[in-house]
Amino acid sequence: MSDWPPKPFNQNTNPQNSTQPPSGQEWQLLEKVVMASVNEQRRARRWGIFFKALTFLYLFIVIFMMLRACNGSDNDGASASSSRSHLAVVDIVGTIESGGSKSVNSEDTIKALRQAFASSGSKAIALNINSPGGSPVQSDEIWQEIRYLEKQHPDKKVYAVIGDMGASGAYYIASAANEIWVNPSSLVGSIGVIMPNYGVAGLAQKLGVEDRTLTSGENKDILSMTKPINPVQRAHVQSVLDDVHQHFIDAVKEGRGNRLKSHDPAIFSGLFWSGAQAVKIGIADRTGSIESLQRELKLDKTVNYTVQHSPFESVLGKMGAEFGQGFSETVTQQLQSQKQVSLQ
Repeated sequence: MSDWPPKPFNQNTNPQNSTQPPSGQEWQLLEKVVMASVNEQRRARRWGIFFKALTFLYLFIVIFMMLRACNGSDNDGASASSSRSHLAVVDIVGTIESGGSKSVNSEDTIKALRQAFASSGSKAIALNINSPGGSPVQSDEIWQEIRYLEKQHPDKKVYAVIGDMGASGAYYIASAANEIWVNPSSLVGSIGVIMPNYGVAGLAQKLGVEDRTLTSGENKDILSMTKPINPVQRAHVQSVLDDVHQHFIDAVKEGRGNRLKSHDPAIFSGLFWSGAQAVKIGIADRTGSIESLQRELKLDKTVNYTVQHSPFESVLGKMGAEFGQGFSETVTQQLQSQKQVSLQ
């Protein structure tokens, strides 16, 4: 009787031909392959641990060096303040504006000035100026602090040393000094006030842009770029600029006093001069630099009291801001969800 149903073609019907266990050589070969794989994984793990440790060591060294540099800059001024006589230097370098670690602001500058005046080793204060100007508010706050500290420490003179440029708000600050030193090629002056504004009404009309700004108050959209300014608004803005300009003029006249050799109104018109011309008209006293001032005062050491911000402050500040923003959003979402639940 024939076998039915037929068995699969590849199925072995003979039990004697079943799969035999691997021989000794096959086991040895298989063992070598497995061990080689294990050894390769071990080597990869060791190299991974090595490179991770090397990366952490590198980051640790970088962080340590940056912290040491930041702390060293602060400790130099503190240690020198109680050491031998020196010339205290405060930098007025860059745009003058509130906030920002890379700009000149009144908070950091006033802090540096107070430390420089309070130091027992400082015999004079030099304002190292290289700035095109900026905020009149920040400039005036620094100017007032210098005048106040000069009265509190009459034995210490303040020298404003202008490098490439000491214009607008930077000259506002310089006028508070007892003497202003310039390079013959410095740009000095620009005693004026400016408020840039542009009108793009014609361009917006050509591009098909419609201004849909809504206001409550007839002058709330004053100086709008898409609307023409009316004569009344123009006169008001001009009066504001004139008032700020007059404060600037009064500060320069009070600071310079009789040292202004010329009474030409052009001095206060916003014009600027070279350092040599500035000395002739009396808005500067003489030519020189920090080094020549140091030699004249017979001081062999200078100490910079400018506030130096650590690079970690900006990073930590951003991290803190992001953390605070995320936390506030989470709390807001939870409160909103609770309100929705209570309303339901």
